[in-house]
Amino acid sequence: MANQREHGDAVLVIGLGRFGSSIAEALDRLGHEVLAIDRNGSLVQDWSGRLTHVVEADSTNEESLRQVGAADFTVAVVGIGTSVEASVLTTANLVDLGIPHVWAKALSPAHGKILERIGATNVVYPERDAGERVAHLVSGKLLDYIEFEDGFAIVKMRPPRETRGFTLAEAQIRAKYGVTVVGVKSPGKDFTHAVPSTKVSAHDVIVVSGETALLERFAARP
Repeated sequence: MANQREHGDAVLVIGLGRFGSSIAEALDRLGHEVLAIDRNGSLVQDWSGRLTHVVEADSTNEESLRQVGAADFTVAVVGIGTSVEASVLTTANLVDLGIPHVWAKALSPAHGKILERIGATNVVYPERDAGERVAHLVSGKLLDYIEFEDGFAIVKMRPPRETRGFTLAEAQIRAKYGVTVVGVKSPGKDFTHAVPSTKVSAHDVIVVSGETALLERFAARP
């Protein structure tokens, strides 16, 4: 496991609730070495057969984290969702241990502000982010939606009627709407990166990037 950590592939995940366990599972599936920690012995027992490294420990105690080797990691995820105090203490301990990249789940904006102030490098709001994503999808205009912190997003959608049968150069999407088509997926064909000569058909799916407000305006076209 030490060699994995040297290459930056190992991730420490603290908290095996729905958020933490889903991250641990996904990382494990992607081939990352994962050390999962939870103070709940029953959860540790449940996950010991599904994850390679699962340890029962109190992450609010810095010495306990040292004993399980937390200081060796360069990336840690705090997925604690039942106690703001435990989340804050755990995050502070990871920062004090010198872990350079600490991702922490926030339960509220106030909680997130505290996490940022004590040194969390990335604060995530799973419920809020999921709500935003679903809100953009329920209209039926978008097939997928990913928004970034700076108001920039990438969406997957059906092409508006006015773009069908034209190349991207002819449709002038960027000039008209301020967004960029970065890829096109035609039925039965591989995804291709978009170039000015790419022609869009009614059956295609297009991937578009740009500012959120501009994407919403473009996606609203019939």
